[in-house]
Amino acid sequence: MGQNQSSGAEEIDVADLQDLYKKFVIECPSGALYQHEFRRFFGISENHEASQFVERMFSSFDRNGDNAIDFLEYVAALNLVLRGKLEHKLRWSFKIYDRDGNGSVDKRELREIVQSIYSVKKDWKRDPETELMSPDDVCERIFQLVDENGDGQLSLEEFIEGAKKDEWVLKMLQLNTSPYNWVMEQRRKSALF
Repeated sequence: MGQNQSSGAEEIDVADLQDLYKKFVIECPSGALYQHEFRRFFGISENHEASQFVERMFSSFDRNGDNAIDFLEYVAALNLVLRGKLEHKLRWSFKIYDRDGNGSVDKRELREIVQSIYSVKKDWKRDPETELMSPDDVCERIFQLVDENGDGQLSLEEFIEGAKKDEWVLKMLQLNTSPYNWVMEQRRKSALF
């Protein structure tokens, strides 16, 4: 975290770190954020596809694999999401898409994540660029634009370069992890009932 970010954002200073820690301890008195708490934070309960997506996000932040996000992992995740370089965010997104961990993303993996995102983020369906596109259509278009060698697999390099070359592809491939709108929508729904 000691490197300057290309976005010009400053590093987290000691006061910010102390505030983050206080908030973390209030939200997670056990000192760790567990998967069920992470799912609840995102308002996920019954939706299987959304659950899979959130579980993949959780696992990617749980660096030591202990099924909990401790404060250091939390700060690292926040730093990536809020201040990380585009390439680092794309590498993280690739890790989420590459469900089997074989170093490439096939159409099935891409379709599953796109379907999960559609079920979680309703605003994707209302976006004029994707409004009439099914997850299959999105996958086909991404592969047409990004799969340079036509092998039906997106390598990390193809994934990153494709996202950098085409704004629509970037929008589709870069996972937006900002939960604010999502959480607010969940709170509005629960307030109505």
